[in-house]
Amino acid sequence: MQIGIVGLGRMGANIARRLMLAGHDVVAWDRSADAVAALAKDGATPATGLADLAGKLAAPRAVWIMLPAGAATEGAIDEIAPHLSAGDALIDGGNTFWRDDIARANRLKPRGLYYLDIGTSGGVWGLERGYCLMIGGDKEIVQRLDPIFAALAPGKGEIETTPGRAARTPTAEQGYLHCGPVGAGHYVKMVHNGIEYGLMQAYAEGFDLLRHASDPHRAKDEQFAIEVADVAEVWRRGSVITSWLLDLTATALAKDPALGAFTGKVEDSGEGRWTVQEAVEQATPAPVLTAALFARFRSRQEATFADKILSAMRKGFGGHGEAK
Repeated sequence: MQIGIVGLGRMGANIARRLMLAGHDVVAWDRSADAVAALAKDGATPATGLADLAGKLAAPRAVWIMLPAGAATEGAIDEIAPHLSAGDALIDGGNTFWRDDIARANRLKPRGLYYLDIGTSGGVWGLERGYCLMIGGDKEIVQRLDPIFAALAPGKGEIETTPGRAARTPTAEQGYLHCGPVGAGHYVKMVHNGIEYGLMQAYAEGFDLLRHASDPHRAKDEQFAIEVADVAEVWRRGSVITSWLLDLTATALAKDPALGAFTGKVEDSGEGRWTVQEAVEQATPAPVLTAALFARFRSRQEATFADKILSAMRKGFGGHGEAK
């Protein structure tokens, strides 16, 4: 299939490359001419702007926008929409707030344009590992673009089939899922990232405890000089808490057990706040996710080793920098 990719940052460029490796035709644009040129060397058709990108796509068009949530994404959609035709599809693969998706889709519907919100997880490793896709939008357009999603998703791989899934949605086992109408994809991704905050915080606090097991205020026979890098490694093998986040933590600690390259001032990218706000609106208890978010706020005032662990994980999976 042919698809336009707008935004060639850490994830956008690799999404384009993964699609091209699967045989799809990519037309690409970014405000950075160097980013466009780099992708053109890999086989993409370069565009000089959004109007040019739309003009190089055959109808019915599909345009995947991979830009920061907010003004950048809104601006790109507003600029390219007049150059699209009824039946074309706009995809937001970033981390837009789900209520904004609904408003945006309603705004585009009179033009006959489809709109999909796709929560995309996979970070800087997606080119190799594939992307977990949480999709919101009309069933008709989701089915039409299935070859795109199948190419981006990781596939079943070596993960064993979950017992009792025979009658359930088969694409979930491949790593992508139509979650419901517009807004549902980013809603699921919002909660996904809220959970991510909680998991990361649990690891961070645990390793902080291990690091302080040798503190001099403890009784002499209760001081344990525990090598946190080795603990991270042994937990990766057979432990019930093994995960990709633990893999990334082990890698960071193996390079530098003190994590001296990190300040521990941990940024939050929005989804954690939205998850907590949703919990308040629903009156659904979410104490772990809320505490994890507040811990990030606290890290910007007084950082701990636990916060350095968080920063190391964020850099590992998404290439994210620290809060300034």
